Amino acid sequence: VIIFIELGKWQLSRADEKNARHELLELYAKQPAVTLPNTLVRLEDFQYREVEVQGEFISEHTIYLDNKTHQGRAGYHVITPLKVLNSELLVVINRGWIATGNDRSVLPYVSEIDGVVKISGLVVAPELRTLNLSEMVTAGKVWDNFNLQRYQEVTGKVIQPLMVLQRNHMEDSLIRDWDRPGSGADKNLGYAVQWFLLAATAIIIFIVLNVKRKNSKSE
Repeated sequence: VIIFIELGKWQLSRADEKNARHELLELYAKQPAVTLPNTLVRLEDFQYREVEVQGEFISEHTIYLDNKTHQGRAGYHVITPLKVLNSELLVVINRGWIATGNDRSVLPYVSEIDGVVKISGLVVAPELRTLNLSEMVTAGKVWDNFNLQRYQEVTGKVIQPLMVLQRNHMEDSLIRDWDRPGSGADKNLGYAVQWFLLAATAIIIFIVLNVKRKNSKSE
């Protein structure tokens, strides 16, 4: 019973965290975009904010994140680093979605954008999980997951600890139809209810079994 109750309380705390995150996202959505500086920042100071950053794309380090869908179609997210203007820092830009072709051994063509550009978009956390990527995946253009540390090793550059989901339009045929996330707290609340119901069920079973034991002894 104690274990079930603690698990239920943990799910409630997770729901509170997600609600707080969603409220923060809604608050930032109403504020004007801020300029991402050309010095290292903390993710916590910019997460869920609309930002603007100027620089030049380094197309040679473009990668394709696999297994991304849009309206039921399979495709990739195209990731290209941006060298920040007047800095040696890079910023990871998720430029948008593109469909796979009939032959998955041939990557879809994405236009290269030359010169200094201004990118506006939403700051999110990059995937920071430690992945045992094979040499083929690391050396190639298609990655199953994004790993900031590994990407930093591949580029040989210092990268801001965040990812920008590009919103502004460019002539590159990429779709930037980012889903506006809900809080996701409902799922955790459902799990919490299940754990509390299991706790209540365990108590009822305990009472019923003890009543039966006492009745059998009295007979």
